This record gives sequence, structure tokens and C-alpha cells, in this order.
Amino acid sequence: MNKQLAGFMEFVRTQGVVGLAVGLAIGTQVGEMVKSIVNGLINPIVGMIVGNQDGLLAAKFTLTIGGRSGDFMWGSVFSALITLLAVSAVIYYVVRGLKLDKLDKAKAK
Repeated sequence: MNKQLAGFMEFVRTQGVVGLAVGLAIGTQVGEMVKSIVNGLINPIVGMIVGNQDGLLAAKFTLTIGGRSGDFMWGSVFSALITLLAVSAVIYYVVRGLKLDKLDKAKAK
């Protein structure tokens, strides 16, 4: 059992699993913050521009073919795209601005 534990601890040290976990936790929170900014500030502005009173998330169009209809929630997809771009931009500028991309040392092969 001690060999397995020692092997696991060595894996954690050599692969940087702790750093990955910390980065994942921070990245998740930054993503939530940016998503709140997008949903609270950007989506209402875009919703006013597109003229939908219910906001961007509710924007849709209905397609009817042969008596059957389906709602296409294009506003939700557009909102998700805005969120993706905003989160990506924030993470990129934080990593580049704080020079976090220079912290990792190249592993010897």
C-alpha cells in the first residue's frame, strides 16, 4: 500500500496535478464572473439592439413546415458565443498580462 501511495505522490509532483487543480478552480471562478458580466451587462444591451423585450436569451424564431413547428433559440446560442469570447479574452489577457505562460519550465526529455 505504501508503494502505491508513494507512486501516486510522485505522479502528483512530476505532473503538476496540484497546480492544475488550482488553475482549474481559479479558471472556473473567473469564468463564472465573466459569465455574470456578460449576462448582466452585455446581453441586455444586445437585447435592446435586436429589439426583443424578453432579452437576448429569449430571442427565437419559429419555423413551420407541413403543420409542424419548431422554435430555434438563436438568442441563447448567440449569448453562449458572447460568453465564450469574453471568457477566452479575459483568460488570455490575464495569463499574458501576468506572464503566467512563462512560469512553466520545460520538462527534460
